Amino acid sequence: MDLRHYRDVAGENIEYNATEKSYLPTKDMRPRFLRVSANRILLQLRAFLTGALQREDLWYRDLPAVDMAPDIVRHVDADLLRAILIAIRSRQAVDVRYQSLTSSRWRAIAPHALAFDGYRWHLRAWCCERSDFRDFVLTRIDELGVMRPVDYDPEDDVEWTTKVTLKLCPHAGLSEEQKQAIQRDYSMVDGCRDIEVRLSMAYYFIMRMNLDLKDLPPARAQIALQNLEEVQAAIQEAKIASKERVEARLSRA
Repeated sequence: MDLRHYRDVAGENIEYNATEKSYLPTKDMRPRFLRVSANRILLQLRAFLTGALQREDLWYRDLPAVDMAPDIVRHVDADLLRAILIAIRSRQAVDVRYQSLTSSRWRAIAPHALAFDGYRWHLRAWCCERSDFRDFVLTRIDELGVMRPVDYDPEDDVEWTTKVTLKLCPHAGLSEEQKQAIQRDYSMVDGCRDIEVRLSMAYYFIMRMNLDLKDLPPARAQIALQNLEEVQAAIQEAKIASKERVEARLSRA
């Protein structure tokens, strides 16, 4: 749509600014063609605070006072990330020097996806040593070695390809008034909020939301996971299914 047409249908939304020598939105602007999303607007503010967006990229004419609790930024080496992306795209294994909580040693892994758990970036990868799919924290990779072909199929990673529904509800120890507040806060319907997540990411969500800590005070926990045991069982079943798929594929080779 050109500016002339926009002035014809929504002239009250813009005004000419002689100083800027351009049309600017009026204070009473009401979108005619764009559906306003509160979440999108707030995400813009967050992106601005983290430096992902510049001031001119925002929809705000007058920026409100805004701040956010700081994130702990974890530095990822750009060259390392570039090499990992090449390995993912080419389905190759790469030798990495990986620092776990117990040791630092070389491992051969074949990454097939990236995942963010809310705090850290992980690689979802085939571990050539253990012959299974695992998560590797990106910032714990100290050094990269050579790449080489490897016989694996990302579709065998059942934990990654399978999704599960987490059923969130207010903590049972809350009062009825408190439960109503939590239902509103988490946009629950009939006392429940369904969250769909990959099985491989469910663990991180459960840990981040403290859903596995049954001894937390109700006011601190606020929510509970109705189907925790079901989800944990599904994760274990997926691990077994992955192993069976890998063994079946190798037996046909």
